[in-house]
Amino acid sequence: MFPAFLTTIFFSISLMCANRSAKLLGGTEANFWRLTCATAFLSLWAFSFGQGLSGETFPIFFVSGLIGIGFGDTALFQTLPRLGSRLTIVVVQCLTAPCAALIEWLWLGTRLTPGEILCGAVILAGIGISLAPGRGLYLAGKDLWPGLCFGAAAAFGSAFGAVLSRKAYAVLDSHGGHVDGGTAAFQRLFGGLLVGAVCLLVVKWREIKGHVTRSGEYATLPSKEKWRKAWPWVLSNSLAGQTIGVSCFQWAFSTTPTGIVLPIVATTPLVAIPFAWFMEGERPSKRSLAGGAIAVGGVVGLSLLKK
Repeated sequence: MFPAFLTTIFFSISLMCANRSAKLLGGTEANFWRLTCATAFLSLWAFSFGQGLSGETFPIFFVSGLIGIGFGDTALFQTLPRLGSRLTIVVVQCLTAPCAALIEWLWLGTRLTPGEILCGAVILAGIGISLAPGRGLYLAGKDLWPGLCFGAAAAFGSAFGAVLSRKAYAVLDSHGGHVDGGTAAFQRLFGGLLVGAVCLLVVKWREIKGHVTRSGEYATLPSKEKWRKAWPWVLSNSLAGQTIGVSCFQWAFSTTPTGIVLPIVATTPLVAIPFAWFMEGERPSKRSLAGGAIAVGGVVGLSLLKK
């Protein structure tokens, strides 16, 4: 449970930094460079104190990153412009945890107790209450259905990637092996970085051909000026999210089922509320606080059940 809590804290910090870097560089480029920096940071650990790219479970971790970090995040960035940030988070976070629990039960035979399922449902309900858009939201059919499909794909990618990590740890346990969280995160990043690089090449090619143009708050800034503003946020995003956060994420999967870890990590947007208040002056609404209190109650319930 403790590494899952750490993951949530570092992911929430990463969320603030990712928002800043994406506004400056665009989502695809910001995503690629955060993965590149995180791979460099984790390589220092993996090749100095960890196991590098060795081990019988490297192919499993690689495919886990390919599906979870690569295709999952790519689908996520396609969901955001169609559904908006709030509805995207609700759809993806509330589908990922039950989807992962179902896959792990069918594939690995991991069963959750009724109490754990109830607490997980309470957490997801609190997230839905806190982050659901207002009644005035209107989405055209051309955005709604593609957005929901991309959101479901993002949730499935994240869920399947998480279960693959659990599978890798199950293989290690059966053979008496061990891999630390930092090494597992490093091996997963290779798959995610591969997909991120391909997506960036496609975007750059379309920009050169004139099929797409840059948009956003800083689209008119010169390239050097954008990078001068962006690199601290890119580095912070890489360290907090894909370096320390994902290492804690893998640490959590080594001891705890995905059906418990993912509902806790799904509270990341709620944990980010005080950071957003401090860094961006965004005051939380009463509904956000109420939903957050419900989600925290579910997390407390999970903690008590685990004890």
